This record gives sequence, C-alpha cells and structure tokens, in this order.
Amino acid sequence: MKKVISTTAAPGAIGPYSQAIDAGSMVFASGQIPLNPETGEIPEGITAQTTQSLANVKAILAAAGLTVDNVVKTTVFLADMNDFAAMNEVYAATFTEPFPARSAVAVKTLPKNVLVEIEVIAIR
Repeated sequence: MKKVISTTAAPGAIGPYSQAIDAGSMVFASGQIPLNPETGEIPEGITAQTTQSLANVKAILAAAGLTVDNVVKTTVFLADMNDFAAMNEVYAATFTEPFPARSAVAVKTLPKNVLVEIEVIAIR
C-alpha cells in the first residue's frame, strides 16, 4: 500500500508527482529544491540553498513522522560540482553517524536554475 505525504511546510508538487510516498516501512521523498514555501523565494548561494533544500526535506520527513535520522539514502544534484565542498559542509551538519548512503552528481540544469536539489529515502 502506498500513501501520499504532503505538507505546506515544503514546496508543493507542481507536476504529476507527490512530495513523498509512504510505502509502509519506507518513505521516498521527491527532490527538494531550495524554494522557501512561505515566500516563494530562492536564497542566494550554495550554502543558503543547501540549507533551504534540507529544511524542505526535514518538513516532508516530519509530515511522515520521521526525522533525518531515518534517512538511509540521499541523492544530491548539483548544477556545479565546484559547489560540492560548500554543500557538503551543510550536509555534514545535518546528518549524523551512521551517515546515509549518498550519491552526488552534477547536472546540466535544475528547476528554476537553482544550484542544488536533494532527494531522500527513509525507513521506519
């Protein structure tokens, strides 16, 4: 059985997808860009954008009754791999050991020309 997870504390889905799907023992969250759900603004710079993307991830996890401690896998999409170190600082301050498995890839472009998008898989 799958259940849609939705919260106004993170940007709403603007296409044919859900913010997250609860599949019982696992929650799959869609990629979160650094869009502030209250203002609709995107902060400047990779540090602020990573912080906002992770805040959006945390809000979706909270709507599912979870925290970042439940995350087992992340995928980080970067518009520029030169931003990896700055993104990694914010990331490292968000997750604790044992750290989730992670992939980080550079992509040509991200929605709204943001610098980062982060998706997660969490377990109960």
